[in-house]
Amino acid sequence: MGGLTKEWATQVAEAELSSTLPRRWVHTKGVAKGAVEVSQVFGQDAGLLIAAATLHDVGYAPRLATTGFYPLDGARFLRDEHGADERLVRLVANHSFALLEAEKRGCGGLVSEFPLLEEPLLVDALVYCDMTTAPDGGRATAEERVAEILGRYGDDSVVGRFICRAAPEIFAAVERVEAALAAQPR
Repeated sequence: MGGLTKEWATQVAEAELSSTLPRRWVHTKGVAKGAVEVSQVFGQDAGLLIAAATLHDVGYAPRLATTGFYPLDGARFLRDEHGADERLVRLVANHSFALLEAEKRGCGGLVSEFPLLEEPLLVDALVYCDMTTAPDGGRATAEERVAEILGRYGDDSVVGRFICRAAPEIFAAVERVEAALAAQPR
């Protein structure tokens, strides 16, 4: 049964990504580091955020890519092979506005299989961690990250059309998390 510990999540993500997709693994470690940095806002859900950040891209692993839509493949893997926490699985399935990409790909079943969590700031925090981490694991602005994704996939690709559609939502999520962080006592 999959837990919510950073150690467990790191073991799973590393086993699936480090040798087959080393660049994705570097990005994943950067996203997880970002989650640790913002986790003080989340109290008892800090571990959930860190685990979701660590596992958000696990569905890219070649052996898991059954549908070709990595958030769905990753969520199914975590649920089916690890019996992972339902909230964790739902965060992975829906991270960074995956629902909008699912619509572009005709994967409308994502919502019925893995409904979006009704915890907006927690969902936003995972967006923040992912969309402020460059492929090399370093920090980036959300605008830089969206531009990098567009440059990598192209405007006319499914991912390009999705990221253009999601950009305003991504920027708003990042702003909400930055506001929550600024409101924290120092």
